[in-house]
Amino acid sequence: MRIIIVGGGNVGYYLAKRLAADRHAVTLIEKDSVICAKIAEEEKILVINGDGCDPDVLEEAGIERTDVVAAVTGDDEDNLVICQLAKDTYNVKRTVARVNDPKNEHTFNELGVDVPVDSTAIIAKIIEEEVSFKDVVNLMTFKRGKLAIVRVDLSKDSSVCGKKVMDIKLPGDSVLVSIIRGDDVIIPKGNTVLYPQDDIIALTTIENEQHLLEALIGKVE
Repeated sequence: MRIIIVGGGNVGYYLAKRLAADRHAVTLIEKDSVICAKIAEEEKILVINGDGCDPDVLEEAGIERTDVVAAVTGDDEDNLVICQLAKDTYNVKRTVARVNDPKNEHTFNELGVDVPVDSTAIIAKIIEEEVSFKDVVNLMTFKRGKLAIVRVDLSKDSSVCGKKVMDIKLPGDSVLVSIIRGDDVIIPKGNTVLYPQDDIIALTTIENEQHLLEALIGKVE
């Protein structure tokens, strides 16, 4: 893939390094010339010194041929502007934005950023996922907050335990993505049987989260 990353701080630098190592064509845009020189010296990454909010700089980076733009600066306003430019002016397929202030995530969703990444919320959800006694944990939302990846823990009382996946009636627009069983990760098929203590990872719409929970563990009082 052709990827433009805007922001050469720690997040942008290590993201660019990782993606380049995975053999993607990465271009990094950074305002600070000193940071640009340091990255260009250390890594085989195309680095452009400039403002990612400037269309001329984006065009110099080859945005017309880019598949993904990731705006990961420390300024939410800049990240939003960059993603809107990429989407609305250059028809980039996918935009990813770092959300520094959690209060702005809803705005990013509403204004068309494909994947707003709120690191604070992600860390909180990971902690919650590890220590929570809840039956369902929302791990991530995307597509402007319309879709969610959730984790559902099956107890011994879950009505689906002992049943095959093909025999379980899920709500519309919901699919079981994987089953975590001990140290194993299982990709569910029609004849896969569910057992107590399985952790189910599922994709569903936001409005069907509760219906999915009820389909897997029964009515929650």
